[in-house]
Amino acid sequence: MIPHIARLIHKSLKPRRKALKPATLKDLQVIRRALADCVGDCQGLQAQRLHLKIASAASAQDLWMLRNDAYLVISQQHNQGIAAERINQLLHAFDGWVE
Repeated sequence: MIPHIARLIHKSLKPRRKALKPATLKDLQVIRRALADCVGDCQGLQAQRLHLKIASAASAQDLWMLRNDAYLVISQQHNQGIAAERINQLLHAFDGWVE
C-alpha cells in the first residue's frame, strides 16, 4: 500500500520551473508599449492614471498586474467584449516574462 501511495505522489510532483530571467529595459519597453497601445484610445482620469502606472512599472510582473486596470478602463470606454479581446491580444507580449 505504501509503495503505491509513494508512486502516486511521485507522479503528481512536477519539476519546478527554472526562475524566469529578469526582463531587460528593452523588453520592458516592448511590454509597456503593448499595454499602452491597448488603452491608447481611452480618455479620462482613470486612463491617465493607468498610463502613469504603466510608465512607472519596474518589472514585467508589475505590468502583468495592470491588465485588470486596463480591462476596466477599456470596458468603460467601449464594452467588455472589446476589453477582453484587447487583453487577450496582450498575452503574447508577456510570454516568457511571467508565470
